[in-house]
Amino acid sequence: MESTTGLDLARSARAITANPPFTVGTLRKAIPAHCFDRSLAWSLFYLLADISCIVSLGCGSQLIDHPSVPRVVAWTLLWPLYWFLQGAVATGVWVIAHECGHQAFSKWQSVNDGVGLVLHSALLVPYFSWKHSHRRHHSNTGNVQKDEVFVPKHKGKPQEDGPSEWQDIPLVKLSNLVNMLLFGWPLYLLANVSGREYEGHASHFDPYSPIFSKRERSEIVASDAVLGLVLYGLYTLGSSIGWAWFCKVYLAPYLMVNGWLVMITLLQHTHPALPHYHEATWDWLRGALATCDRSYGFLDHFHHHIADTHVLHHLFSTIPHYHAQEATAAIKPILGDYYNYDSRNVFVAMWQDYPQCVYVAPDSEGEEALWYRK
Repeated sequence: MESTTGLDLARSARAITANPPFTVGTLRKAIPAHCFDRSLAWSLFYLLADISCIVSLGCGSQLIDHPSVPRVVAWTLLWPLYWFLQGAVATGVWVIAHECGHQAFSKWQSVNDGVGLVLHSALLVPYFSWKHSHRRHHSNTGNVQKDEVFVPKHKGKPQEDGPSEWQDIPLVKLSNLVNMLLFGWPLYLLANVSGREYEGHASHFDPYSPIFSKRERSEIVASDAVLGLVLYGLYTLGSSIGWAWFCKVYLAPYLMVNGWLVMITLLQHTHPALPHYHEATWDWLRGALATCDRSYGFLDHFHHHIADTHVLHHLFSTIPHYHAQEATAAIKPILGDYYNYDSRNVFVAMWQDYPQCVYVAPDSEGEEALWYRK
């Protein structure tokens, strides 16, 4: 990622934790007014473009098993290429569904919720459950008591009794990362793994989970019901067409989407140079700034720029993705070094940083900021 403004966390600089000299209102005024427009027509255009790509790739995948295609070519090149591309495009659909939850798809909540419910359910995500917990993530970003996702373990002071060196062995690191990318998302939904600590069992599928208020319970039931219909439809499809086909055409790209989702979320919030705060010292603006932008190269277009405009997204989550780059450029001069980005390759960054981010603690007792340690 190239940037003439901001703090490149790839150079081991720590993010600034002092109260910023600007306000949210100052940032809002710097953004062109049209960036806040939520056009149903444009949102549908991007959604239909994604769906067209998904259908085209799905139809094209049937040629991979043609008798004229050598099996070694099919399994070492064509199927992996299909899984990669289909997963990338479907991640874009996931991002659009995520925008529905933020009311960024259109001006109408009923349209947003209807589209979001269909799209997220098709990707086996309980829409309303995710919408409510994700809203609380945005309301409490960087708060080690109240944030909802990738909440680090926190200690009162630095300690020397961290994990043993065996966790730095490349094979162990690789195994940990693969397990997180494959199973991190369903485990979070099912059992709130890596999420906020609650009293009792917390699950995105349980309407009585402590994650949700009484007012939200009926929507959790609705999410579960629609998700049940989707699962039944997928079961019927697999039974009628064949489970081998189902695994190749749907399941493998679905796992790719899960992996991209976990990787994107992890890398935006888990970084040795990004601070966390206790509830007593946390405030919303500093928490919202405690994230960073990253580029996934050409995949940014497939992912609708969710990763390279993530700082803006935490400041103004109702701005749709097709205005996010322009809005980011508008606020960067004001943010200055409060704008965090990381110019490293994302796979290199994940390999280097994930094992270093075990728990957070202050540099010294009484300090407000908590920093990741090993």
